[in-house]
Amino acid sequence: MGKHIITIAGIPGSGKSSAAAGVASTLGFEHFSSGDLFRKMAAERGISIEAMNLVAEQQQEIDRSVDDLLLTMGKEKDNFVIDSRTAFHWIPDSFKVFLKLDPIIAAQRTFLHIQEEGRVSQSGSSLDQVLENTLRRTESEKKRFHDLYHIDFTDVNNYDLIVDTGINDLEKVIDIIVRAYHAH
Repeated sequence: MGKHIITIAGIPGSGKSSAAAGVASTLGFEHFSSGDLFRKMAAERGISIEAMNLVAEQQQEIDRSVDDLLLTMGKEKDNFVIDSRTAFHWIPDSFKVFLKLDPIIAAQRTFLHIQEEGRVSQSGSSLDQVLENTLRRTESEKKRFHDLYHIDFTDVNNYDLIVDTGINDLEKVIDIIVRAYHAH
């Protein structure tokens, strides 16, 4: 393997940022979250992450700016973990991981996180609303990335490793990824 880059994708609420941060810490790598960047962009506009997705459907430069950054990082960085739904595409020589999770469990986790800690540019007054937002957001992203790049980030054939975060806790997910990365 050339560069030491791990890309982690999954649906909203699957644990991408937490897993990526844990893997980066374990390996002594840097960590970058495109979701955090996207949330920051939404907050700067004063809108929710769900509304930002709808804006991005009309303004392709939003996704292109994030993806250009990923492409540059893939060329210039090493010893890096990126959580992003499109990084697997922009950094094809990375170790590509997909975190699989039932959308209902993802919504439960997101709703709990919103209730306990809040979440920048994301809200939900009920579990049903968060589930609806999660499904809408996933479909919006699938549509945008298909229209822009002809990719489906949910197609597990794009990845080197699939990890179910519904049956594995965070510590186990990190361990699975690190072990598989070393064996790759």
